[in-house]
Amino acid sequence: MTRGRFAPSPTGRMHLGNVFCALLSWLSAKSQGGEWVLRIEDLDPQRSRKEYALQLMDDLQWLGLPWDGEPVWQSQRGHIYEEYLRRLTEMGLTYPCHCTRADIMATQAPHETDGRVVYKGTCRPRAIDAIGAIDSIGSIDSVIRTVPATTLPPTVSLSQGDEEQRSGGGMSPHRSPLTITPATTRLIVPDCTIPFTDGHYGRHDINLAEHCGDYIVRRKDGAWAYQLAVVVDDALMGITEIVRGRDLLLSSPQQIHLRELLFFERKTENGTDAGSESRSKIYFDYAEQQGGKDREAGLKRKNNSLTAHHSPLTVNFFHHPLLCNAEGQRLCKRDKSMDLGYLREKGTTAGEIIGLLAHLAGLTDTPAPITPTELLPLFSWDKVPTEDIMLDKQIML
Repeated sequence: MTRGRFAPSPTGRMHLGNVFCALLSWLSAKSQGGEWVLRIEDLDPQRSRKEYALQLMDDLQWLGLPWDGEPVWQSQRGHIYEEYLRRLTEMGLTYPCHCTRADIMATQAPHETDGRVVYKGTCRPRAIDAIGAIDSIGSIDSVIRTVPATTLPPTVSLSQGDEEQRSGGGMSPHRSPLTITPATTRLIVPDCTIPFTDGHYGRHDINLAEHCGDYIVRRKDGAWAYQLAVVVDDALMGITEIVRGRDLLLSSPQQIHLRELLFFERKTENGTDAGSESRSKIYFDYAEQQGGKDREAGLKRKNNSLTAHHSPLTVNFFHHPLLCNAEGQRLCKRDKSMDLGYLREKGTTAGEIIGLLAHLAGLTDTPAPITPTELLPLFSWDKVPTEDIMLDKQIML
């Protein structure tokens, strides 16, 4: 059975762009006789507010977009994300990074003007070298005596006594302990191509190393990064269909990659799980051998004693065009004339909002008022445009 989801961030009142996404997601799931669940992505403690979450739930009910079951709050699931980050760390696939955004931007080529920021792996070599040295020598003190400063893990900064010892000044009797400084946690990605087919925008082949580089799974302030939380929640909630704006289209290969690391079962001939060590070995051997070729062939060829197969829940992606304001910019929560607070206060009905969005989505010939339930027999992804949609002031509510 299809299980879709709507996953808003409660950082302000929903605007028409958010409702457009919710409507298409609800119609896509319900037209297949499926379920539609609500997940509140309130991981940003600085911007998320419970009152915004309660408002958006009230707005969804008012619009005629009810969800199945109880809402899931990401802020209550940190212990779950912690466990899956631990698994990635045990595979040897994470490392600390101290690079600032300015540092990363300074590494970008002058011609890279499409807005993408690709992490070049600045901290990866020294983190891996230092962690390997600690593992082989057995203690931080041994590393201090034998490993150059540039190879210490980025989370470790040396005290004055440590520096004296490294420079030959001997052990300070009052040496302070090593200081642990905040760092983001990055996930190592292979230099290989991730193929996927979006249900609306078709086939894409994305090389993760070239597209984004090693990406963040936990922020420096301790907050969980979007990619890790979304992948874990979608898998554990049994989500089979993801509908969202096309601005997130190229997040799909990152999430496919991470989902395979965490939920791609690899079993031995006797049916037991191959374990994290084998997963990590297959992952790196595959990346080294394939060099961007088909991933499935690499996994299957690597070791005949291992059988790789997907979780029974296959995720289908459907991305939709964005709603843009008169200046051609994607709607955001700063566009107050487009948010539901303003529209409801001026007396706009739910039917009028749904009717306008259904018309913009190509589902109806006119923007006449209509309910989501009445749209179900009219829904088809074939009708939805692929180009972004400019909101014409003449048909605005």
